Amino acid sequence: MNVQQIKTVAVTGAAGLALTLALASCHGDGGNAAAQAMPRPLVSVVKLHPQVVPVTAELPGRVVALLEAEVRPQVSGVIQQRLFVEGAEVKAGQALYTIDPASYQAARDSAEASLQRAEATIPAAQARAARNSDLIRLNAISKQEYEDSVDALALARANVATARAALEAARIDLDRTTIRAPISGRIDRSALTPGALVSAGQPAPLTTIHQIDRVNVDLSQSSANLLDLRAAIDAGHLVSANGGVPVRLRLENGAAYPQTGELEFGESSVATSTGTYTLRVTVPNPHRVLLPGMYVRAIVEEGIVPDGYLLPQRAVSRDERGEPVALFVRAGKIEQVILQGAREHGNDWLVTQGLREGDAIVVEGGQQVHAGDAVASTEVVIDAATGMVRAAPASDRANAAAAATATGTAPSQANRT
Repeated sequence: MNVQQIKTVAVTGAAGLALTLALASCHGDGGNAAAQAMPRPLVSVVKLHPQVVPVTAELPGRVVALLEAEVRPQVSGVIQQRLFVEGAEVKAGQALYTIDPASYQAARDSAEASLQRAEATIPAAQARAARNSDLIRLNAISKQEYEDSVDALALARANVATARAALEAARIDLDRTTIRAPISGRIDRSALTPGALVSAGQPAPLTTIHQIDRVNVDLSQSSANLLDLRAAIDAGHLVSANGGVPVRLRLENGAAYPQTGELEFGESSVATSTGTYTLRVTVPNPHRVLLPGMYVRAIVEEGIVPDGYLLPQRAVSRDERGEPVALFVRAGKIEQVILQGAREHGNDWLVTQGLREGDAIVVEGGQQVHAGDAVASTEVVIDAATGMVRAAPASDRANAAAAATATGTAPSQANRT
């Protein structure tokens, strides 16, 4: 290779090296520009605003009749008739059964005769005592004889009182041969039929009457929930309900009961075996839908949160420690917030601390971002009936943009578009 060829090769190699460096430089500048032009992740957010939130608790309960009376005979005998229709409504004092009254009629007649006999002794004893009263003043009889006549009159009067009481007892027993309803209400089936022998005070009732035009519902509440409720009231996060506390019921089939009840009282002690205490609710039952023994669930209003935030359930998850957390967009970046004191409230989470007016909570796109990431956001709303996410009204987006401008915060890419 001569000198001229060596020069040519050197020039060619230098030119190629320069071209390679130039291309590399171009690729490097293009990569940086592409990286700078890469859009931020887009997330959907819901703006939060404080509101007055009624706090409710859903408790299990059983329906109990307002009044319940077991019908038992108060005299012994054979049942002659059943005078009611099983399952029907009866009135207090209505005749239900008749027991053979023959022996009790005879006892009453005998007591009446005894009273007449006792009353017949009164005139003679009274006359003797009056006569002796005159004679004793003349010293015509002894004092002992006078006192005996006075005692005889008192004894005759006492015999009359005794006979009159026996007659009244016999009359009561005769009246009890007709067994009457002690209360008004719906009567159950009859345990015995006519011809059956019954005895006074027997342990088995003939039938039972339940007054169910209004019913009681006994609810069970854990003592731990009671302590949490009182702590929230003391901390000012919850305002206790004043006056009557309304209670709504949900039936066994999931249907809502149309009538609203009222909390009557709570027991003053906790059951040691279950750690619960009992609340009693009284509920109107005009159509007899609620029957004793029926299982229901009661929604009890415990109080009111004056400034609460309702967070969609889809936006809340739990961290490795099991605490509820949510992602928020603040100053254009993702921030993970632990929701202190959060509790479930229907389809939402109720939070009373740690949030601010207008906070933007991430409801979509949170899986692709992490705390500290810069993001673009678009405001949406969640349909309360269906749970579907849809775009926020234009007026809401305009208000959000105006608020961002007033605070010096750059609007999101979605709002700028």
